[in-house]
Amino acid sequence: MKCDKYMGMDVHQAMTVVVVLDADGKVILETMVATEAAPIIRLVQSLSGPLHVTFEETTQAAWLHDVIRHFVTEVVVCDPRRNKLLAEGSKTDKVDARKLADLLRTGMLRSVYHGHEIEGVGPSL
Repeated sequence: MKCDKYMGMDVHQAMTVVVVLDADGKVILETMVATEAAPIIRLVQSLSGPLHVTFEETTQAAWLHDVIRHFVTEVVVCDPRRNKLLAEGSKTDKVDARKLADLLRTGMLRSVYHGHEIEGVGPSL
């Protein structure tokens, strides 16, 4: 039985909308959390099993990636211009977070941020 969870985050300056799906695509959590390190880490740590997280590339993406990367199985920062399915249908923060989680669950997202994939290796000058 797969216990992986897939978290889509619609990140805004003050609040972040979060939707978590199980491996079958069933919504197991919908919530809002302050866009601050401590509440986000508490939320991530409250979920058992392997956790895969995605959010769109924004001005806060590098910060959020660094905040959660040690607490989750996978972080995918994706390019909002490549997420064609987000443009279809209803446009709300909860819907965006759900669609992101589902795209991650089905392997349809491509990471655009590769910040700390190799420890100790920085950008070449």
